[in-house]
Amino acid sequence: MTRRLKEVDAVLVGMGWTGSIMARELSRAGLSVVGLERGQDRKPADAFALPGIRDELRYALRQELMLDPAVQTVTLRHDDSQIAQPVRRFGSFLPGDGVGGMGTHWNGQTYRFLPSDHKLRSHLSQRYGAKAIPEDMMIADWPIGYDELEGHYARFEALCGISGKAGNIRGEIQEGGNPFEGWRSGEYPNKPLKSSQGGVLFAAAAKSLGYHPFPSPAANASNPYTNPEGVKLGGCQYCGHCERFGCEADAKASPQTTLLPVLAKDPRVEIRDLAYVSKLNYDRKAKRITSVTYVDLRTGEELEQPAGLVILSAWVFGNTHLMLHSGIGTAYDAKTGKGTVGRNYCYQINSGAQLFLENEELNPFMGTGALGMVIDDFNGDNFDHSGLGFFGGGYVTLNTLGARPISFRPVPPGTPAWGKEWKAATAKWYRHGATISVQGSNYASRGNHLDLDPTYRDPLGRPLLRMTYNFTDNDRKMSAFVTGKAAEIAKAMGAQHVGVRARSGDFDVVPYQTSHNTGGTPMGSDPHTSVVNRYLQSWDAHNLFVLGSSVFPQNAGYNPTGAVGALAYWAADAIVGKYLKNPSALIPA
Repeated sequence: MTRRLKEVDAVLVGMGWTGSIMARELSRAGLSVVGLERGQDRKPADAFALPGIRDELRYALRQELMLDPAVQTVTLRHDDSQIAQPVRRFGSFLPGDGVGGMGTHWNGQTYRFLPSDHKLRSHLSQRYGAKAIPEDMMIADWPIGYDELEGHYARFEALCGISGKAGNIRGEIQEGGNPFEGWRSGEYPNKPLKSSQGGVLFAAAAKSLGYHPFPSPAANASNPYTNPEGVKLGGCQYCGHCERFGCEADAKASPQTTLLPVLAKDPRVEIRDLAYVSKLNYDRKAKRITSVTYVDLRTGEELEQPAGLVILSAWVFGNTHLMLHSGIGTAYDAKTGKGTVGRNYCYQINSGAQLFLENEELNPFMGTGALGMVIDDFNGDNFDHSGLGFFGGGYVTLNTLGARPISFRPVPPGTPAWGKEWKAATAKWYRHGATISVQGSNYASRGNHLDLDPTYRDPLGRPLLRMTYNFTDNDRKMSAFVTGKAAEIAKAMGAQHVGVRARSGDFDVVPYQTSHNTGGTPMGSDPHTSVVNRYLQSWDAHNLFVLGSSVFPQNAGYNPTGAVGALAYWAADAIVGKYLKNPSALIPA
């Protein structure tokens, strides 16, 4: 029997970046808040202490901070003609697990989307003509413009103490920054990280080719920093253990190092870990969510948490799965193109060029999650796409993440994959190898979507979420073009060997690519083609708001966290400033 709990003002499903931000803003407005998190609340002594935190086998390979697919997974097929099979080990993407979510183990690369990314269909139609956009490319404008979000981007950057160099302050281009970025109201909170030798060489080569290198914006603090919440962050130690790890120096911004210490002292906020949400209880007639049902994984008891306001702040798959299973909105049908929940699912198109510099000591073991030099010349629509046969692009970067001994074994093309020759090559080239990476956009396609699997079920008896996804011709052409630019820079650096890996073939769930999944609950101005409105409020339940990258109508070349944080602050402002005064569907001014 389900036990009904005392009603609270707001309940959040997921306590990563977006849940932590929203909990803080709603509590600040005087609301009682309950945050439900499926994973555990790891204490610093368990997950962030030396020497254990720098255990590559434990965290990078055995994925201790990641979701166990035995608890929740998805099924995958490339198109509607195939039968989907369960993903039994996460590889190409790595969902987070526990309080802090993916913000615990991310690298820290923190970008603002380009102004044109926010109004993509309008921008491309104006520049190239509406007929130039393929019929099956379901790109859409965000219902929010860059100018409206600028202050919210800045607020998230201040929370995290982002290290970087502005390229455009109020329309004035700044030397050393990204000249293609949207305008900023001010500089980054922290100066850029110290560049690696590989980054220095990359920047010089890119400049020689007429490109515009700049330091990667990083949620790895270049100096000790106190954020606007009064929480202190340490300075980065360049230890090389960022992605897939916590940070014992508190130098990498995460919910644990920026907001959770404040929430832990707040009597209006209660975070319940090991709370596995199974359903949103939906009053279709009143168009509102009445309560959230979840299972306490410690006891097995099923509980119902009533709330006046419900926030979905889980990852892409969690948000979409809950809406589909709870019957909120109309499920997307790829055959007819009708319906909304599950549409516009996107990934990212990653590729690169591995290079080897025999006469340069690169010291790759010293690094951090966002220690890179970048060019944006081939990102988004920063270059002319006329006659290229594709839209989109990506940024090109040489990152020095930290060459950990198990995973980092660079060898030139043609080297055997094992044996004496391979062993000698790894010893010779370890300090001389680097990768120029391309992180490319992925634009929504009619066939790529999420729905409920008809065969496989999760531990709670619900249908698993099914991914129908594959790369498109647009993706492969874009990848070949931008990866060619990466190879061009590698050769300009004087590399003796260059191995080029553009994205080709079908999507493969096994090798890691990126965890930047988006879509499934896209935002928009039309309830027939979107799940949430410009305030991230559900069209079908006025007290339901959806946060995170599941609301993106397509994916840009950038890492999504900066945009995710900005949108969380944007939605919080709308809830506090508009919704609480008159709980109903919000109408744009």
